[in-house]
Amino acid sequence: MSGEGTIAKACAVLDQVAAFQRPVRYSELLENSPFPKATLYRILQSLSNQGMLTYNKDAQTYSMGVRLVRLAHSAWTQASLAPIARPHIDKLAEKVHETIHLAQLDNGQVLFVDKRQSNGSFDTLARAGRVAPSYCTGVGKAMLAFMSEERRERALKQQSFMAYTPSTHILAATLNKELRQVQSEGVAFDREEHEQGIISIAAPILAANDTVIGAISIATSTSRRSLDDLEQLKPVLKQTAAQISTEASNWQFPS
Repeated sequence: MSGEGTIAKACAVLDQVAAFQRPVRYSELLENSPFPKATLYRILQSLSNQGMLTYNKDAQTYSMGVRLVRLAHSAWTQASLAPIARPHIDKLAEKVHETIHLAQLDNGQVLFVDKRQSNGSFDTLARAGRVAPSYCTGVGKAMLAFMSEERRERALKQQSFMAYTPSTHILAATLNKELRQVQSEGVAFDREEHEQGIISIAAPILAANDTVIGAISIATSTSRRSLDDLEQLKPVLKQTAAQISTEASNWQFPS
């Protein structure tokens, strides 16, 4: 077995444990595991020995380990836009009194790295550390639109195009048409495409060489505002994205 293959299998098991979002038994993991019983057990043992997983002997469950928390904190500090963007998204949230999402792209999917909820009357599914589709979220479409053609094609191949709502893009062709419009206008909209009743306006965050390194959005509910209302927030949103871009210019982010 190659080293790369071993690491890939370990990562797959970590992803599986994390997906439960609770302590999980071996039998539950085995039920949906692509690995044989002995292989899965061996990987779980190795990950537990290395502190990547924690095994509770009494409950006979596995959960994410403390070592992962340390690694995640280091990654968040070194590779995430969150520390740089924090004061800017705080200021934006206070100004517009709506929820602010900060996101980056991870293997073609949206990874939310920060969130500000300035109004308690509604909430979105997004959480820091949570992954969402690119093709049906405002931040996702903002990043897809400003990628190089090569990166965009690669990212589009990683989309599921599952219909979350009646408004969700289910074809790459219709999405590409909208992405051209996003390029022209500089902002993307989520028109209840991922969550029914939730809309947003998003802008890309670009590096000095115009490489997209993230996106920021203002999200609200249809009971509070309309898409036309969000359109009026375009200037302050783009200004905030530009401020983050300027401060991030001396940092190296994964592309």
